[in-house]
Formats: sequence, C-alpha cells, structure tokens
Amino acid sequence: MRALFWILALCGLAVAVALGARTNDGYVLLVLPPWRAEVSLNLLILALLALFFALYAATRALAVTFGLPKRVAQYRAQRQRESAGLVFQDAVRLLFEGRFGQAMKKATEAHGAGTAPGLSALIAARAAQRMREPEKQQYWLEHARTDDPRTEAATLMLDAEMANEERRFDEALAALEKLQGKQGRHIAALRLELRARQGLGDWDGVLKLARQLIKRDALPLEVVREVFTQAHLGNIAKRVADQGKLTSYLRTIPDDERGRRVVLAAARALVGLGAEAEAQKLIETVLDAAKNDEWQPDFAAIYGRLTNSEQTARIAKAEGWLRRHPEDARLLKALGRMCLRQRLWGKAQSYLEASLSVQPSQQGHLELARLFDQLERPEEANKHYRASALLDSR
Repeated sequence: MRALFWILALCGLAVAVALGARTNDGYVLLVLPPWRAEVSLNLLILALLALFFALYAATRALAVTFGLPKRVAQYRAQRQRESAGLVFQDAVRLLFEGRFGQAMKKATEAHGAGTAPGLSALIAARAAQRMREPEKQQYWLEHARTDDPRTEAATLMLDAEMANEERRFDEALAALEKLQGKQGRHIAALRLELRARQGLGDWDGVLKLARQLIKRDALPLEVVREVFTQAHLGNIAKRVADQGKLTSYLRTIPDDERGRRVVLAAARALVGLGAEAEAQKLIETVLDAAKNDEWQPDFAAIYGRLTNSEQTARIAKAEGWLRRHPEDARLLKALGRMCLRQRLWGKAQSYLEASLSVQPSQQGHLELARLFDQLERPEEANKHYRASALLDSR
C-alpha cells in the first residue's frame, strides 16, 4: 500500500513538472566576457540537478573508499567475536561430553579472545580438576575470581563443589561461608554444605541443614531418612563413652527420626555402658509398638542378653511378644537365655529347642550345651557342643 502511494505521488510530481515546464518561457543569460550564453530556465534547472546528483555520488564514493579500512577492521572484529563465541560453545559442549582436555583447550582460546572470560575460566578450571591437574585448576580459579566480578558467586560454588569432591571439606565450608556473606544461601549451596559437614563428621550441623532442606522440599524422602540415620548414628558413636550425654541426646531425637538402625545402635550403646534399665525401657517401647510387619528380632536378641534383676518381668514381657510371633527363632532363644538365668531348666530347654527347630544357630546349641552341663547331662551337652562346632566350621 505504501509503495502504491509513493508511485502515485511520483507520477503526480512528474505531471506537475511537465506542465510547469511547458508554461515556463523564461531563459537565463550567462555572460563571461567576451562570451555570452543564453539557455532556457528549464534546461538550467535540469543541469543543476544533474550536477548536484553527480557531486553527491562522487562524495559518497570517496567516503566509501576512505572508510573501507575501518569497515574491514570492523568486519574482521565481528568475525573474530563470532568465531570466539563458537569456540566458547564448543568448550561448554566438550565439558559436558567429558572430553576435558579439549574443553580446557577451547576454554583457553575463548578466554584469550575475551569471550565471557569469567565463565571461560570456570570451564577451564572444571576441566583441569577432572584431569587431576591441581595447578591449572587453581590458576583458572584465580582468573575466574579476578576477570569478571559477575562470576564471583559461580566461582565460589564451583570451588566448594570441587573441594567436596576432593574431600577438602574445610575449604568447601570456607568458600560457602564467603558466598553466604555476599549472596546468602540457596538450596544448591545448602546441599553442598550438607555434604561438607557430613565429610567433617559435624553431625549436629548435618541435622540442622537436613531439617532446613526438608522444609524446602529440596531432598527426596529416602535421602532425608538416610541423612538423619547417619547423623544420629554418628552422634551416638560420639557419646558412647558417657552415659549421661548419651541418654540426654536420645531424649532429644524426634519420633519421626527414630529409625530402626538408630534405636538399635542406641540400645547397644546403652548395654555397652551398663545402662541396662534404659536399654530395657527403649527396647520394650519399640517392640510393644511394633506391628506384625514391623517386628524387629534384633531387639529381642539384645533383650535376652540383659542381666539386670528384672528377669521374671522380662520373661513375662517376652512371652507376650511370643504369642504374636511364635516362629521367631531369636525371641525363642532370648526366652531360653532368660529362663536359664532364672534356673527354669525345663522352660529354658523347651524355648532353646524350639529356637533350633525354627532356625539352627551356633549360639542356640551353645546355650543348650551349657544348660545340659548345669543339669549334669554330659552326653547331651557334648552333642550340642559338636553341633555348634559344625555350624561354626561352615
């Protein structure tokens, strides 16, 4: 539509000029002694227009000619920038492909060309770390810190990640502390800090971070459970020599973090410290609350080894569990041991033999052998000693 408008406008202008020229009878007298020239006004106007366009064309030609070196330089610079951009893209691609030597080479070229110097240095640092070249790794990390202020946070994150991978957990925490002072801590930084604190055995810090991450829904539930378990096991191991600290710590563990392995480790630690009353209370709480599909025979085995003065009450408690789990070999063996301590010879023999019928075990045969020794029945005792030795040899 616009082109049609211009065509019509030009046609109208041409008609107007033609009509004006037909009615114009004027002339121009040019005098340059001893010459005189008389030309029509229309011809003079056409000549001046032609001269104007000729001068304009000559000026443009000269401008283009003298500006050619600058344009060539600009063209070359543009081509170099495009080429450097392609080199940078190649460096990124090669890094993800795992071709670290070529990635570092391309990143070095891009850095030298001035294309995203901070990011190019980070790519080169990661590639050097993958190739186990620590000197080049540190060299490029320093460049990443100084070449581009915008990549400071990315540099600290990469530094922390690589330090974790190389088990330099103190340095990872130092880098993350700098990052926190400048930009705060986001989810990825919290994950890196969690890994560093796990490596250092800072289990209290691990618990704190894991609880923050679970509030942000930043970790799968299975991973969170394992993190809590490892942290609580580590803290129990640290307090295994002090009953007061251990019992105080166990009271602080939330119910949703008391997994089987945590409670089992706590029970074993309490027994090792001689705090059998605490261990008994803990085991009874777990086994009383356990459903059929949550029954844990390891606790029953520990329960049977307790030697404090409440044997009769414990036998009654274990017999209640037995009514729900009559085929549990470890519970039967635990009852046999407790009855043996109370000199309930008949019940002890019955429970131990039932345990062996469900699942033969070296400890079950040994307990029966000791029982028969107490009853002065050497032939039967020797029979079970031999059976125990045969199981051990397997």
